[in-house]
Amino acid sequence: MTPMSSRAIPGRHRPPADTVLYAVGDVHGRADLLERLHGAIVRDAGARRARRRVLVYLGDYIDRGPDSRGVVARLAGDGPPGFERRFLLGNHDAFMRDFLDGDDEVLDHWLANGGLAALASYGVDADAAPAELRARLARAVPAAHLAFLRALELYHREGGLLFVHAGFRPGVALADQTPEDMIWIRDLFLRSDHDFGGLVVHGHSIMSEPTIRPNRVGIDTGAWRSGTLTAAAFEGDELAFLQT
Repeated sequence: MTPMSSRAIPGRHRPPADTVLYAVGDVHGRADLLERLHGAIVRDAGARRARRRVLVYLGDYIDRGPDSRGVVARLAGDGPPGFERRFLLGNHDAFMRDFLDGDDEVLDHWLANGGLAALASYGVDADAAPAELRARLARAVPAAHLAFLRALELYHREGGLLFVHAGFRPGVALADQTPEDMIWIRDLFLRSDHDFGGLVVHGHSIMSEPTIRPNRVGIDTGAWRSGTLTAAAFEGDELAFLQT
């Protein structure tokens, strides 16, 4: 695994000085790919001069792939040494969190969109009424995993970079963005050339390869089905990608 060719980014979109930032795309239960990507990131950071190293995970840790539990266990535990870590909320993570917190309305949508794989990874049979299913899942999910899900952030800013799961609504101030848009928005954001006040780095919308636009960088490469988990690396005026 080697970095893809680097691109120059404008000065106003650069990370803080003496910092290398890695954004990790949608993992979706692929603990195997996450392990490989972590190894590549550690090796890449070791070849850079920046003393501050930051990992930003863009959400959707669970569902679809075979090992949601393994992904959450790795992220809720100790990360690669020497890295700061920030964890963002994805719409799939919100499904599980909200169901465990008592919201029955999300259940059908969750199960229809990969939730069965997440339940299976925790050893939970989905053939039950919502209340019983919630009780089974609550018994199976370690407290540290639930705490991890409840602590996820909606967005994170570093210098001229804005990290979010899905995107932002054009024309709306950052402080007024809704959680729903930040974890769900798609076409309105993807088609927009709006200046969001920073280069937006996002996942959520699957592309065959990383997408670079003047106002955004998309890095969801459909790891759960493609086998390609992508990270974007930002240092100084350079953007590069690492992939499994």
